[in-house]
Amino acid sequence: MEWYISVLKNYVVFNGRARRKEYWMFFLFNFIFSIVFGFLDGVLGTSFLSIIYALAVLVPSIAVSIRRLHDTGRSGWWILITLLPLIGAIVLIIFAIQEGDQDSNDYGPNPKGVDQALA
Repeated sequence: MEWYISVLKNYVVFNGRARRKEYWMFFLFNFIFSIVFGFLDGVLGTSFLSIIYALAVLVPSIAVSIRRLHDTGRSGWWILITLLPLIGAIVLIIFAIQEGDQDSNDYGPNPKGVDQALA
């Protein structure tokens, strides 16, 4: 849960790097909360809870995705590949599951705090 809150605290931080754990834990909790709000909307016969939640986490989701791309040494502009249905999503998932750069890169130091130069 701390990773989810961490992403929300960095609401509009598009620079820097995000570890795999940070990205996937945010994804997991976001998925769980979406299901819960969808269920509540179904029970209440509304749709506004899901819409409000989706809008609230839209910018943090984009920001953490861009920071995750930065961790793998890619530009944040790669997020636009998701505009291609299915293919774009698959490519972005492949990028997200890859190990981040072990050393510092153009986007900042290793978020794990371990540079190969020091090891």
